[in-house]
Amino acid sequence: QVQLAESGGGSVLAGGSLNISCVASGYTDSTNCIGWFRQAPGKEREGVAVIYTDGGAIYYADSVKGRFTLSEDTAKTTVYLQMNNLEPEDTATYYCAAGFGAWTRVPPPTAMDYWGKGTLVTISI
Repeated sequence: QVQLAESGGGSVLAGGSLNISCVASGYTDSTNCIGWFRQAPGKEREGVAVIYTDGGAIYYADSVKGRFTLSEDTAKTTVYLQMNNLEPEDTATYYCAAGFGAWTRVPPPTAMDYWGKGTLVTISI
């Protein structure tokens, strides 16, 4: 089992920045992919950014490229999502998720095996 705990959500004005983090614990050797997904009210959950821990490749959704940056600490137990130039459309609950796969893009949510409880990010005008 892998446990994921997010933190750092909040409310900011459009154009602002937030940094959210996810601490992974448990049997993390069973996964090679960890990252961020989000779900806005009334919408389906979608991928935002992931990193493959066995090679370091990072993939972003087109909607966040150039604005969001995913990173991890050297111990590979914490991943961060630096979100800049936030837009109202970024308002969502952001979930950390982990899984195992060989996708060359952000995988679909159904491909992930473990999920955190989420952290709410609200962007206002």
